[in-house]
Amino acid sequence: MKLRIVAPAKINLFLHVGDKRPDNYHALESLVVFAEAGDRMEFAAAGDLTLKVTGPFARYAPPGADNLVLRAARALSPSPPQGERAGVRGLGATITLEKNIPVAAGLGGGSADAAATLRALNVLWDLKRSEQDLLEIAATLGSDVPACVLSRPCWMTGRGEHVHEVPSLPSVPAVLVNPGIAVPTAPVFAALNARTGIGALPQPQSAITTLWDLVSYLADSTNDLEAPAGLIAPAIDEVLAALDHEPACVLAQMSGSGATCFALFDGEEFAAGAADRIAQDHPDWWVKATRLAAPDIGRPRSEI
Repeated sequence: MKLRIVAPAKINLFLHVGDKRPDNYHALESLVVFAEAGDRMEFAAAGDLTLKVTGPFARYAPPGADNLVLRAARALSPSPPQGERAGVRGLGATITLEKNIPVAAGLGGGSADAAATLRALNVLWDLKRSEQDLLEIAATLGSDVPACVLSRPCWMTGRGEHVHEVPSLPSVPAVLVNPGIAVPTAPVFAALNARTGIGALPQPQSAITTLWDLVSYLADSTNDLEAPAGLIAPAIDEVLAALDHEPACVLAQMSGSGATCFALFDGEEFAAGAADRIAQDHPDWWVKATRLAAPDIGRPRSEI
């Protein structure tokens, strides 16, 4: 049996930063959604654990055992009896990762790949781990991995490891744009001065059903990392200006620690047109028209 799965890009609709914690992480608060755009992965049962990376951003993926996909697979696999190597009882896999999402881009690409690995191998290996089990494993792998395990709208707190599902959000047309610049997270936090703090925006208590209700809810929110990321990568401001200039763009903001920015649009035709124009004007930028919060993103699909 083979499994195919999309590792959807993570979007922070807002990202508020609080004080630095004793463990040197900052307290965070964010409303997270996922895009239809993402990396694509294929899993097949095998005796050993191997990873092949393809796609337009393959050369940027960490090689070998340090890749988060392999780390996730090893974290999920039960320990074999002493003297046996992992995989001898069938708990190996041939994994192919089609890397379509820019790295160090604020889209949680590596985290999404790791989370997809946990979800897919749980099915392929018939481990029957609960979602809570997967979330606990995910928290040991990275701050964004738990949210990516859910791959549905969620409220994220702590350093990112605490997540829970929120009432439904509308599926909305969007455009993602990255100016071709990798922005490491640590320097962005180091340049952070002003911050909103935690608790400035209440969690949604009921379903948000329309684009305009969502925009109204986000009116008093921001991404606290946008300003420091813009100091490191001024092209972020160019991306936001290009998105704001587009007809029917109702909200444009940076995701995560950058440099990818997203824009919400009032209509798929406007999103598609904006993506075409921006890609033509800036051929060195990565531009993708997609939808956010679409149902059933990231569900493993079996193929016999």
